[in-house]
Amino acid sequence: MNPEISERAFEQAIECGLLQHGPDACAGFALAVRETAPPYGENSPGGYRRRLPEDYDRTLCLLPRDVVDFVLATQPKEWKRLEQHHGAAVREQFLKRLATEIERRGALDVLRNGLKDSGCKFRLAYFRPASGLNEETRRLHAANLFSVVRQLHYSTKNEKSHDLVLFLNGIPIFTAELKNPLTGQDVEDAIRQYKTERDPREPLLAFRRCLGHFAVDPDLVYVTTHLVGEGTRFLPFNQGKFGGAGNPPVPPTRKGYATAYLWEETWSRDSVLDLVRQFIHEVEEEDEKSRKTGRRYLIFPRYQQLDCVRRLVADARTRGAGQRYLIQHSAGSGKSFTIAWLAHQLSTLHDAADRRVFDSIVVITDRRVLDRQLQTTMRQFEQTLGVVENIDTTSRQLKAALESGKTIIVTTLQKFPVIAGEIGELPGKRFAVIVDEAHSSQSGESTKSLKAVLASGSLEEAESEEAGAATPEEELENTILAEMERRGRLPNLSTFAFTATPKPKTLELFGVQRADGTFGPFHLYSMRQAIEEGFILDVLASYTTYKAYWRLLKKVEADPRYDKRKAEYLLKSFVELHSHAINEKVKICVEHFATHVQGEISGRAKAMIVTRSRLHAVRYRLAVDRYLAERDYPFKALVAFSGTVQDGGQAYTEANMNGFPEAQTAKTFDRPEYRFLIVANKFQTGFDQPLLHTMYVDKKLGGVNAVQTLSRLNRTHLEKKNTLVLDFANETDEIKAAFEPYYETTLLSEATDPNLLYELQTRLAAFPVYTEADVNAFAKLYFDPKATQDRLYTVLSPLVERFGQLSEDERADFRGQLTDYARLYAFLAQVLTFADADLEKLYVFAKYLRRLLPADREALPREVQQNIDMESYRIQQTGSGKIALDRKIGVLDPVSTKSPNGAAREELESLSRIIAELNERFGLNLGPEHRVTLGQMMDKLDEDAGLDAAARVNTRENVRLTFDQKVEHVIQEIVDSNFELYKRITDDRAFGEVVKNFLFDQYLRAHRNAEELIKRGESKTLEFKSTLRWSLKEDRKDDRGVTHAVLKTIAAFLNTEGGDLLIGVADDGSIVGIERDRLESDDKFMRHLTQVVRNGLGDRAGTCIDPKPQVVQGKTVCVVSCQRSPEPVFLKWKGIESVPEGDFFVRSGPGTVKLPPESVREYIRTRFHSRMAQGES
Repeated sequence: MNPEISERAFEQAIECGLLQHGPDACAGFALAVRETAPPYGENSPGGYRRRLPEDYDRTLCLLPRDVVDFVLATQPKEWKRLEQHHGAAVREQFLKRLATEIERRGALDVLRNGLKDSGCKFRLAYFRPASGLNEETRRLHAANLFSVVRQLHYSTKNEKSHDLVLFLNGIPIFTAELKNPLTGQDVEDAIRQYKTERDPREPLLAFRRCLGHFAVDPDLVYVTTHLVGEGTRFLPFNQGKFGGAGNPPVPPTRKGYATAYLWEETWSRDSVLDLVRQFIHEVEEEDEKSRKTGRRYLIFPRYQQLDCVRRLVADARTRGAGQRYLIQHSAGSGKSFTIAWLAHQLSTLHDAADRRVFDSIVVITDRRVLDRQLQTTMRQFEQTLGVVENIDTTSRQLKAALESGKTIIVTTLQKFPVIAGEIGELPGKRFAVIVDEAHSSQSGESTKSLKAVLASGSLEEAESEEAGAATPEEELENTILAEMERRGRLPNLSTFAFTATPKPKTLELFGVQRADGTFGPFHLYSMRQAIEEGFILDVLASYTTYKAYWRLLKKVEADPRYDKRKAEYLLKSFVELHSHAINEKVKICVEHFATHVQGEISGRAKAMIVTRSRLHAVRYRLAVDRYLAERDYPFKALVAFSGTVQDGGQAYTEANMNGFPEAQTAKTFDRPEYRFLIVANKFQTGFDQPLLHTMYVDKKLGGVNAVQTLSRLNRTHLEKKNTLVLDFANETDEIKAAFEPYYETTLLSEATDPNLLYELQTRLAAFPVYTEADVNAFAKLYFDPKATQDRLYTVLSPLVERFGQLSEDERADFRGQLTDYARLYAFLAQVLTFADADLEKLYVFAKYLRRLLPADREALPREVQQNIDMESYRIQQTGSGKIALDRKIGVLDPVSTKSPNGAAREELESLSRIIAELNERFGLNLGPEHRVTLGQMMDKLDEDAGLDAAARVNTRENVRLTFDQKVEHVIQEIVDSNFELYKRITDDRAFGEVVKNFLFDQYLRAHRNAEELIKRGESKTLEFKSTLRWSLKEDRKDDRGVTHAVLKTIAAFLNTEGGDLLIGVADDGSIVGIERDRLESDDKFMRHLTQVVRNGLGDRAGTCIDPKPQVVQGKTVCVVSCQRSPEPVFLKWKGIESVPEGDFFVRSGPGTVKLPPESVREYIRTRFHSRMAQGES
């Protein structure tokens, strides 16, 4: 019997999950009623009661029977007193009074604080107290009545219904719209339904009547607290998936849905009471002057906030004081609220023996956050607490607060050493210290590493003097770490450290040590997840270096489709900029801002200029002011730096340059006329300005500093769609290397266990889909250059049929496991060498079988899904290159085997390969029509005589400059014939670069002419070698010395910018011919060359060269085209190497140079992807 596939079945599964362990449990679904209450803090699922739609009163927006039953069960004496006032009408009057109070005050306030009626006070919910859980409080707590109604008709005007509504003691708290992708609708349709079909003027849907409205499907959950039609903002309430957005797939050990945590955990009875009592709350908006505006918001915690606080509180309750916790939460995680919730709950926390866990909670954070948000939030949680003391003046005041046991003490970072000292001297009291390291760098005080007065004679001196200077906050952070290390673990102190970018020392002191010896955070909300969930913007999405920007302008200048005036003006300023050429950089920044930025965010966009030193900041400010005046631009600039700068006999400070006290700089920058903020070691951390759109970087950045600085751009704004970075000082690889450790999770020394592959291999083999013989049969064909696609399909087709015979859950599980294996192997293969051939066989098998399985709609964006009729599958040829799995601008590995049918066949195969790889890498479904378009683009480039001439005689880098201009014209020409591909190339920078790199490699292979190259003579990217293995001087085979000379040239090209090696050509350009190597044929020569490259430089290096024979003057010359390797290449050949890991060569001018070991590490760090650099350490 087939499972029912409908929205109703999904709805029923949720209802049964809520009813389990209760008297209304579904037949066969956890029928047993739970006799005893669960242990403290355990949120057990189920226990709800089923109610029918007709039980609901549409006018009152209540379940009247539940309300009265709850009150009678918990407060019978008070009900009797009320009955004396109202007589027989008591039920009707009380319900009307309750409905009125909820409409006036909101359900949250009524549930927390109850209501009064005719001198009688009633509670509408009983929460579990923090301490003293006696029999009476247990009884009252157990009397809370939770109900669920399916298909609730809520309107008095029509028969529209909600899929699910949840009630607490008869009061509606949550509504839910449910969708099932198997019926063609998903969570986006639920959101759309709320926005377009749920009228917020309906009483049940009015603001504050319910506490949350959920859009749910089997994979995703979104929630909002305020319905306002089309403008409603739903936020994700998801656990996170593989470090990004979404939810993890259901593990093979359990049944159910990926979103079951919602009804099994979040909607469990104790969890709901906890949400109402300690998490959900109202805030009133304040204007710039901290005056209340009257506009109110209902805050519902995001999943990672709720999970983080609950885990921390549970751990602290179990383990007591004396612990350390590291919470790595990205910017955009709502850290202020998380800290407020945590501080409040720790302040009332009692252990199993009913003893208070902490006497005082000390919160150390930015004063602006504390004074308003933190205290307001705490006061709303529990009126009786009311003990939030601000200490930011004297240490004596702080000492007194600690000694007297103030419940929550709020203070500044500078006071931490005092706090640590005092706590150590108060062993009888227990403390929790919450440290927010995302502090603001807006303070006016100089750091110890910066002189109070800078009086350097030149910009160079100033940069040298202040390079690497810490911000005041970095110094304070270092002070905290040093203090913690010096004192060791205090048994009466638990520390909770919040940071987005933990340093190694922070990880070591606060992190959790894992089984493999690494240190990681106690709780993680990654930058990647925050970006994918839309809480922050991806600042690297539009990152460009000065050189790249210059190239773009050159293209515009040569293209008649663009207005050349602006480009020509800017190009006059574009020279090979000296690092201190401030006037030229100011022109570029201001003109770029005026041209591309000023209109962003409805004309309110702002920019920051990050400078190398305080002297640079002063001169930048003067230069910007002059240039704005000269060009009559209506913009103004501010400057931010600490201390005093002496320059040209004049003393400059932030205050005297801006014309007001430096404490007002941030607030003044809010004003619309101020568009530029020029900074030196200030405002680079903790500065939140949503209108900041663009950053001009003129300072070397690295590590945490790079992440914190560029992250100033990531704050969202309703009209802010993107950000932009123009960098004069850093390379793209360096910035990516800095960001990568914080993109998902940070480990002190991260290592992935390759044995996970074997676990997945075993799990997959347990499914009745394929056998080991199937894998071997596919691999045998796949690795056979003569095999054809139809034979591969013959092997895979029966397996797809077997897959179709599995149950729905088994299909989802198998597909997920297969995808996980392919992803994990592809990742590990980049950093490990596997000796087990079975893993490689299973990888290629899994990759292609996965494509033939029915499409997984979840992975595709909604707009793509709606336009897909069917998924087309293509198998790429054996020997095709592959794109690295990381989504980064990269170069395709060239084809390593050749088609026997000539260039036309080879090009066709290459086009199919690039289409297949683009689909795999970017999750697309490009079909044959896109291959045709790429072929047409290739034809256009082939027909360009000027490009052909350049390719035949120029160095690779010079050819690329010409090619980049030409390919832009070709891209423009496909706008009519294939707009979809055109838009993707132009809108998605990473995708566009991959396509251009592919076209460039293909073009060079066909147009590199050996005869013309020989005329050019040797250069940085061109070298001649007479032979591959034969010593002409001694007339003997010398595969030790001669071959080593060839390999070191290839290694140097791969480690630098790529290049061409011509074998069979003497140093003077005379033709020797590869015949002198005495190999039987050209084919054997090519095979021998490929083999020695793999033996001496590694398999990956072999994929980065493309040898091609050409006949010159009647002799055969081998043109070896080398592209820049994505990873460092070391040469190990017949024991000649000077170090065990091999020698490292680079090109320097027309020669090859071996770097000493001490220089290799720095070169790798600056030239290669960070993962490769870490691999060497």
